[in-house]
Amino acid sequence: MADDIEAKPANATPGAVLFVCGMNAIRSPMAEAIARSVLPQGTYIASAGVRPGERDPFVDVVLAELGLDLGERQPQTLDELEDDYFDVIVTLAPEAHHRALELTRGNAVEVIYWPTPDPTVATGTRERILDAYRDVRDMLKQRIGEGRGWSRAPTTM
Repeated sequence: MADDIEAKPANATPGAVLFVCGMNAIRSPMAEAIARSVLPQGTYIASAGVRPGERDPFVDVVLAELGLDLGERQPQTLDELEDDYFDVIVTLAPEAHHRALELTRGNAVEVIYWPTPDPTVATGTRERILDAYRDVRDMLKQRIGEGRGWSRAPTTM
């Protein structure tokens, strides 16, 4: 029987993924929507924030450019999550990473940090601000679409 058990490679898609950022208003809902569009059907995907936030209309604009939308989804905090079992928690902001590590101490869940810029710091014209959001969206799309980075385990090239 022991021979039937194989270790998952570092790039294997997890069965349940949680994306976490500061307020679940920009980075983590973008990651959730993108992951739903590219990960295998049946993969459980959710997102949450460390603290309460409000939906960001720029997220809707840049997701719509890819044919994606959040529907009626509103930001939620980690405390509001209905499910609390995930194979992998991907944190997209430093505060989210620290909180996820605190919450999972002693649990067999992998917490991975993908440093992701905060597009709200962009200034200038509407188009310039949208470009900052597009950069974040495209970075997340590439990272999720590559299928790598689901584990801290070393990967071979």
